[in-house]
Amino acid sequence: MALQKVNQHFGLLVGLIAFQALCTLFFTIDVLSDMESVGLSSFTDLHLLPEMGATLGLIFAMVFEFYVLRRLAHRQATLEKGMSIAAGELAIVMESYFVSWGLTASEQDVASFTIKGYSIAEVSSLRNCAEGTVKTHLNAIYRKSGTNGRAQLVSLLIEDLLRGPLAENTKPAV
Repeated sequence: MALQKVNQHFGLLVGLIAFQALCTLFFTIDVLSDMESVGLSSFTDLHLLPEMGATLGLIFAMVFEFYVLRRLAHRQATLEKGMSIAAGELAIVMESYFVSWGLTASEQDVASFTIKGYSIAEVSSLRNCAEGTVKTHLNAIYRKSGTNGRAQLVSLLIEDLLRGPLAENTKPAV
């Protein structure tokens, strides 16, 4: 959802820069035609000087906006790559814990949905089973994992993820 919003804003910014480019082109043509008709005295013409300044300002603003937009696009791509790596690492950590705890396939499914933040009712609906079944699976998951609830289960996985190779690969350079 957030990524769609960013992409919408990115498209809007590109559109605004394109509109600004058309305006700049119009003003540039207007200033050049005025300069051609007035000649060298255009640099002292009180009507033409502000137009030249505004046109130069538009050109500099477009260059700066394009530069900032390119940097933001690069940063977004870097963050998306990091999120993808983190999601992959979390899946690996979850799978290794599920195997070590001896969770059944149904318990693994319920645990995955629970870790993703789904409520018991939502898990029940997604798995097409009774809420009581989900609660039974959750009790087994908490017992096998040695945790007391959802918060401890998620915390256990996140802490292990942060200690893993991903955390070492993303340390800032000193």
